[in-house]
Amino acid sequence: MTNKSSKKQNLTNMLDNLDAIVEQMESEQLDLEKSLTLFEKGISIIKDCQTLLTQAEQKVKLLTNNKLTDFKTEE
Repeated sequence: MTNKSSKKQNLTNMLDNLDAIVEQMESEQLDLEKSLTLFEKGISIIKDCQTLLTQAEQKVKLLTNNKLTDFKTEE
């Protein structure tokens, strides 16, 4: 997956694709070549997700002047 195509895909779509790969790998008897191809595709998706999440984190830090605090829930 290239940078241009990963920008067009949102995080939800990428996670859905990753989930489909995992389901396919868990539910089918795949030969080694097909398993490795799916694994490689999954790793590529994970890297693209990490990039998007890092970019989002950087934007949040920029918008909050790098003053992120832990989220506190009401008990």
